[in-house]
Amino acid sequence: MKDVHNFQSDPDGTLYDPRVRAAMTRFVGEDGGDLLAFEASAAVRTAHHAVERMRAHGSEGRGVSAGALDLLLRLSGSAEGISIGELARAAGVSSRNVTGLVDTLENDGLARRAPDPDDRRSVLAEITPAGRAWIEAFRKPSQLAMRALFQGFSPEELVAFRDLCLRLAGNQRRLAEHLAQNGPRR
Repeated sequence: MKDVHNFQSDPDGTLYDPRVRAAMTRFVGEDGGDLLAFEASAAVRTAHHAVERMRAHGSEGRGVSAGALDLLLRLSGSAEGISIGELARAAGVSSRNVTGLVDTLENDGLARRAPDPDDRRSVLAEITPAGRAWIEAFRKPSQLAMRALFQGFSPEELVAFRDLCLRLAGNQRRLAEHLAQNGPRR
């Protein structure tokens, strides 16, 4: 693994990455007013990469990409199937991307396309019995991996972490909507 992190602790015991702090200090300049936000952003990226590496290791070892795994999990929660457009919106990706992932899942026998009973022009993606079996076989290793990844976190910390991440995502969504309406400031 290339990413070797040598985290250190601030006087209050909170972790930081000294390489990131040095780079961000240079970036924000003399006043350093936004240093904590830039460090937090870098920490989110580091955590995201850690979770994605864990997910990729677990799912690709079983022949399914992380993106296909996301779709398969979404399909496993639906009894009647989900449209490509709905899957794309839920996953935050393009319909074209979802179509390719559904093709892959279909080729592997884990999902299939079915006519939408409410709209003759539309098709739904649905999980197959083999897809449900795949999910069941993946459940226990995933639980063990998540326990290991979040080892040492209290339930309260996990709730706070979830809340902070979702608030960050909400801020990004509002900013993107603002920029789409008003254009970037120069």
